[in-house]
Amino acid sequence: MPWPSRKPPGRIAYVDGRYLRHGEAGVHIEDRGLQLGDAVYEALRIETGRLRDLEEHLDRLERSLREIEMAMPMGRGALKLVLHETVRRNGVRDGLLYLQVTRGAVRRDHPIPKHQPKPTLIVTVHPLDTAAIARRRVEGISVITAPDERWARCDIKSTQLLANLMAKTKARRAGAFEVWLLDSEGFVTEGASTTAWIVDAEGRLVTRDLSNAILPGVTRRVLLELAAEAQVPVVERRFTPEEAAGAREAFLTAASAAAIPIVAIDGRPIGDGKPGPLTRRIAELYGGHL
Repeated sequence: MPWPSRKPPGRIAYVDGRYLRHGEAGVHIEDRGLQLGDAVYEALRIETGRLRDLEEHLDRLERSLREIEMAMPMGRGALKLVLHETVRRNGVRDGLLYLQVTRGAVRRDHPIPKHQPKPTLIVTVHPLDTAAIARRRVEGISVITAPDERWARCDIKSTQLLANLMAKTKARRAGAFEVWLLDSEGFVTEGASTTAWIVDAEGRLVTRDLSNAILPGVTRRVLLELAAEAQVPVVERRFTPEEAAGAREAFLTAASAAAIPIVAIDGRPIGDGKPGPLTRRIAELYGGHL
């Protein structure tokens, strides 16, 4: 008699010390993350059941929390246990873990409370469409450009993403996958949810230098280290859409997918309009990093 198949677990969320069915999870109506966007987050890739670049993501989480004077919801060791357990309970092998920390629930008022409540910790997991990611790597994607209308502290991974979602919606309605945001001088900052890269005429990787204008991407940081080890030349500086249009290659990176080739920007082909060899090499370097 054959063994019965194991039924996949229902989706599980972690909220403030409890693992709950996803549909039953919630926060207090006066949670400052809900009321004021007083929260930060991280998104971590799950590959073969393991969290990729976990320590780097926790480093950035701690930095974001320090910048807004918010405490960690628990010690780092305990937090890692919660993240791993949430992945295990959801049975996701390839997906994304979303971690959010809010300042907690307290009577609504704009300033940071003098006596701060206990931070709220929310963790969810969902599978990724790996077939779609693989297809984008083979075919490439297109991007459009738009003014960067976000706040002035994009280095903090805040949950205040209204400007990002408006830009991303504009891209999708234009038939593009992503939007590259432009600062007041016309230089590319980053994508609405990704880091922007080009390969210049000399074959060097180019990505914007770190400042308050962009998020210090974890995948960006890892790729810079891998490129240095592989002796791939890298320059951290600003570039314009015009330079990108004349570049050999272009690609974007994010925790959900590294080195997705860009084949067109604002309708203009990049290079020969096909994914390039250096983009493929960067993807391979990252793929071998886990």
